[in-house]
Amino acid sequence: MRTIHLYKPESVEEFKKQLLNWSQQFYEIVWMDSNQVQQAYTSFDAVLAVDAMTCIQTDYHEAFLKLKEYQSITKDWIFGYLTYDLKNAVEDLNSKNFDGLQFPELFFFQPKKLFLFKGDTVEMHYLNMVADEFEDDINAIYNCKPALLADNDEGRGKLLNDIKIKLRIHKDKYLTKVNVMLDHIHRGDIYEANFCQEFYAENSHIHPLETYIKLNNISKPPFANFVKLGDKYVLSASPERYLKKKGNKIISQPIKGTAKRSNNNKEDDFLKQQLAEDEKERSENIMIVDLVRNDLSKTAIKGTVKVEELCQVYSFPQVHQMISTITSEIEDSEHAVNVLESTFPMGSMTGAPKISAMQIIEKLEETKRGVYSGAVGYFSPKNDFDFNVVIRSILYNETKKYVSFSVGSAITAKSNPLKEYEECLIKAKAMREVLEN
Repeated sequence: MRTIHLYKPESVEEFKKQLLNWSQQFYEIVWMDSNQVQQAYTSFDAVLAVDAMTCIQTDYHEAFLKLKEYQSITKDWIFGYLTYDLKNAVEDLNSKNFDGLQFPELFFFQPKKLFLFKGDTVEMHYLNMVADEFEDDINAIYNCKPALLADNDEGRGKLLNDIKIKLRIHKDKYLTKVNVMLDHIHRGDIYEANFCQEFYAENSHIHPLETYIKLNNISKPPFANFVKLGDKYVLSASPERYLKKKGNKIISQPIKGTAKRSNNNKEDDFLKQQLAEDEKERSENIMIVDLVRNDLSKTAIKGTVKVEELCQVYSFPQVHQMISTITSEIEDSEHAVNVLESTFPMGSMTGAPKISAMQIIEKLEETKRGVYSGAVGYFSPKNDFDFNVVIRSILYNETKKYVSFSVGSAITAKSNPLKEYEECLIKAKAMREVLEN
């Protein structure tokens, strides 16, 4: 049973900063922030879940079945992530590429403490609350000293090594691999596939919270995350929603189509308009919309799958993005985890047809994706859920001192390998800037 306290801080933004500092003491943390971006279907401005009462951690074997059992028994808020490699639980696939991060393939926990931000009010939920815990936490949050956060360049130098970022796939090799993928497309094996590459740094130490704050401040995305599982961190500035369930309604919002921003307003407007009219980018997006429609139809009430928004261009601080919104309705009897399983992994990070695309991706990529292109999110006690797509994200294994971020682009028959490479560099810009400066 949860005890709920309503709290109105004098400054919500200041309280959020103090709360994040305070949260670092816990082994398990999931922080989700909309950055006040006005998106349809947003339930909360921000959410913090900390300190596991119960949890589930597993590899891909029967992962969705185990999650279904855990979510059904718990009947409470649970927070966590699904890695891309749960594709192996859904289809007869494997993941044999190099993995420098070693994250568990699925992790969810039931938090003892939960903070839900909406407007000027914070709902503070406590599981098995003890006397004075609410008052003690408020005092501790405001008195928390950000001792590990560097306030100046000298302090930052003590916290961060010189990060030497390497490419797992260098330019010439990348171009060769894209041409191999184009051969598959021209033969009719696939229509589209999302091909990704890893940027990484070894023997490197970063301060996770400071790095997340820098990344979030650069990007201000609607689906930002800070996740901690012991010595493993996800620092995400994701602009993309994977899947949301609200009552009987399911919402998917895939992104396909990217253009750079300009500081010149006229040029920026031109770049935005150019993206909106780009035949190749629109075809990418529409192919994924068709794939999502097919995925949603597996659990939808007949005739309820709808495209609410097609190829709409949204602007973020770093890039313009083309986003579509597809919805469906499900029966009361349909289990929430079944909806996730029937659509996983998300079409925007795989391709079409999905299974063939994933098989080709596995052969051409050189790194196990893990949490990257997976999803972070939550289930509510009412069986609703909301998950992002883990892109524009830095992953960190503190013990191994291994830092990683990956980027990708959709390869279609109209793709130019060099332009795809340049698109990857645009997407990598924010992560690289945060780590190297």
